[in-house]
Amino acid sequence: MKAITFQGIRSVALSNVPDPKIISESDAIIKVELAAICGSDMHVYHGRETGIDPGTIMGHEFTGTVIEIGQAVKNFSVNDRVLSPFTINCGECYFCQIGLTARCVHSHLYGWIENGKGLHGVHTEYVRVPMADGTLVRLPDDISWEQAALLADIASTGYFGADMANIKETNTCIIIGCGPVGIMAVKTVKYFGAKTIFAIDSIPFRLDFAQRNGAIPVNSSTENIKEIIREATSGVGADCIIEAVGSSSSMKSSFELLRPGGILASVGVQAFGQLPFSPPDMYDKNIILKTGRCSSRYYSEKLMPLIQNGDLNVTDVITHTFGLAKGVEAYRFFDEEKDRCLKVLLKPG
Repeated sequence: MKAITFQGIRSVALSNVPDPKIISESDAIIKVELAAICGSDMHVYHGRETGIDPGTIMGHEFTGTVIEIGQAVKNFSVNDRVLSPFTINCGECYFCQIGLTARCVHSHLYGWIENGKGLHGVHTEYVRVPMADGTLVRLPDDISWEQAALLADIASTGYFGADMANIKETNTCIIIGCGPVGIMAVKTVKYFGAKTIFAIDSIPFRLDFAQRNGAIPVNSSTENIKEIIREATSGVGADCIIEAVGSSSSMKSSFELLRPGGILASVGVQAFGQLPFSPPDMYDKNIILKTGRCSSRYYSEKLMPLIQNGDLNVTDVITHTFGLAKGVEAYRFFDEEKDRCLKVLLKPG
């Protein structure tokens, strides 16, 4: 089968790889209907995450059709429509039982093989899903492949950020970073009814998108963010901030814009070694810091009714779709943000 494989920094290739096979009785084989390129794939692409073996299949966001199951799989059948979170989960350990599926004791991230150990990714035609009963989520007929592909990661992560921020109707909330996850956070904060939503980014088309979804755009390159937030909050600061970048500078801005006693909810993949504020800084401001990997297995099910009811529109972030054969071009396209690119899907076949 064909797959997009990691070759080195800023280098992926369309490769011929073996079809996946059932290894354990709890496995399922999924025919990929749609996959997505994620901002965190760019951490690998740019070499910010090191150690992945060359030849590893890339990607972790996908949805598809069950074509084969192991003998121990009880919850799914051939031809079922499913999505998978970006990590596999056993469904039975303490963390799975409390909804913290991202910290399943048996979890692995798709698209991460290091020293020969790990799990291949999903930018391919077929995917082996270990622990299928605990990992996969069955799709209702009225959830599209496009909606499901976004539930697998970015829609769930945006909702997770808003959930951690404990949104109230009286809140002034700031979303820092208007990539796909940030836009999903804007949508969710709007759904939760926050009084005022600011969206901060330096890319005009992303800010336009945030504005269309109910946020007040602020360009970090051309505007004085501190003055704008100070004036809007009578000098108090924002009640909550969802940080969706994962950089030291965005975390520093978050801390500075947050009011005393406010909540900083960080969902960006942290790609730096040390926080730009200290424990005494946090103590002196009484802030609440929440962060971590989204448990998308848990959140995808919570989000489905909101999509079915029309409360959340998630697919408008999809700006481009490429065939898998053009996956190398799609990576470059996404990386360079060509043609106002926000979210890119890959379609096998």
